[in-house]
Parts: sequence; structure tokens; C-alpha cells
Amino acid sequence: MTGAGGMLGRDLVAVLADRHAGRVTAATRAQLDVTDRAAVRAAVTGHQLVVNAAGWTDVDGAEQGEAAATEVNGTGVANLAAACAGAGARLLHVSTDYVFAGDADRPYPEDAPTAPVNAYGRSKLAGELAVRRLLPETGYLVRTAWLYGAHGPNFVTTMLRLAARRQHLDVVDDQIGQPTWSYALAERLADLGAAGWRGTAPAGTYHGTATGQTSWYGLAREVFARTGLDPDRIRPVGSDRFPRPARRPGYSVLGHGGWSRAGLPPLAEWRSMLAEALHPGGALRAATRPAEPVPGHR
Repeated sequence: MTGAGGMLGRDLVAVLADRHAGRVTAATRAQLDVTDRAAVRAAVTGHQLVVNAAGWTDVDGAEQGEAAATEVNGTGVANLAAACAGAGARLLHVSTDYVFAGDADRPYPEDAPTAPVNAYGRSKLAGELAVRRLLPETGYLVRTAWLYGAHGPNFVTTMLRLAARRQHLDVVDDQIGQPTWSYALAERLADLGAAGWRGTAPAGTYHGTATGQTSWYGLAREVFARTGLDPDRIRPVGSDRFPRPARRPGYSVLGHGGWSRAGLPPLAEWRSMLAEALHPGGALRAATRPAEPVPGHR
């Protein structure tokens, strides 16, 4: 697998170790540059399944560096797909909700038309197209969104750390999505890989997000409530309060009909998933345990 040093990658390594999977090669970005075609071909040789959790994830940085982002998220994925085709290996590639325009009023099905609104989304779509072109029978695309976890910067950990320094937090309430725990996604990727190897999961696109939906504001309130903090410390604001270089989709809710093809249920509802992630003594709870807030500090 690639991207083994990232938030999702570290969880996937842990899941595979817990399941006593066969020989697992876990490559970090420093160990494998996916834009190096020869290195990718050599790394894939001898493997039956490749999970690509590597990628350019700096959404705002991609606006000024779209060519560099596409080199990683597009050309790098094409290198992996070509290497898998040559080695007879399956590829599970992690993609994003950002391939959609974000202007829908109902969950995007797996086959909905793509129309990314920013450079990052365009770079990720290039990777999806490469997998479909090069691995029509053995390529799996798993789109995810709003990831949080114990091993990298994310919204949940940020909220809890800011809670230690500010009495109130202003959080946007006009972007809707599906908060998804990276460990739960890692488990599902392992499930899909096993099903694909058994021949019970057809190649194609799957949506790896929690069910249900909420706003960033709703998520922040739930995080506070689940950790014993007062959710009324969270105040709703519009996205215009936090202008960013890259336009964000307003509606990032994905449908999950594809899982039935693989004989797997959709992922859990986002609140129950968050509760499990934040359970006392859990890795995420330990990673985000806030100090006492500073009274009156905003």
C-alpha cells in the first residue's frame, strides 16, 4: 500500500495487522514516489492487491500548483494502475467527493456526473479516469470525504484543541457532508479488498463515507457534546466568514447503493461512528483530549 504514513494509511496498516493479512508492504511517501514510474513498477511487482492512500491533499495549495497536484493525483495514479495491469494486481484507489460540483439537493450516486469546482477535484478526477481506463475489470475507486482520525490534522482534533484556548468557536453551517472516521474507512477498504480477491465484489466505484449528513457546525456541536464540553460554545456562521483560495462544494453527501454489489452494508451513521471514535480510552479521544478552556478567551 502507498501513503502508509498518512492518517488513513496508518489506520489501514493497523487494520491489516489486526486481521493477520498476508505479506503487507507499507510504503510511505518517502519510500515510494508515485510519480516515479519505474519505482512504482518495481514496488508493485509480486503483489496481488495495491491500496493507494497516497495523494496531494493540500486543497488550497492545489489552486496555485495544479500541475504539481495533478502529477501526484493523476499521473501518479496512472503509474500505479499501469503497474497493476502489468502485474495482474487489483488496485483500490481512494478518491474524493470533490470530483462533484457540490450543488445537488440529494446524495450523489456512484455514477453521478462529475464536475469538480477546484483544482484539487480536477486532479483527483484525473486519477479516477486513469483507473477506469487502465483497470476496467480490476480497479476499485472508493470516494471518501470529511475524514478525521488519530494520526493527522483534521476538523475533529482541531475543534478540541481550539476548545482549550477559546471560549467560543465560529463554525460554518452552510456546507453539508458526512464526517467519516479514517479507521472505519480503513476497515471497509480491507473488507472490499478481500471481497474483490474472492470475486464477490465487482470492480467500479464505491462511496466510503458515513451515512446521514450534517454541517461542520453540527459536527462541532456533536464533538463537544461527546467529550463533555458545552455545545453552545459553537456559533454558526456562513462560509463567507472564512474565505479560502479553493472553492468548497456546498453539498458533499454521497449515496451508498454500490455496496450492495459487493455484499457489504454501508458504513455506520456519522453520529454513532463519531461516538465509537471518541469513546473513553480510544486512540482518537487520547489524541484530542483538550485542556481546560481559558475563561473568557475567544
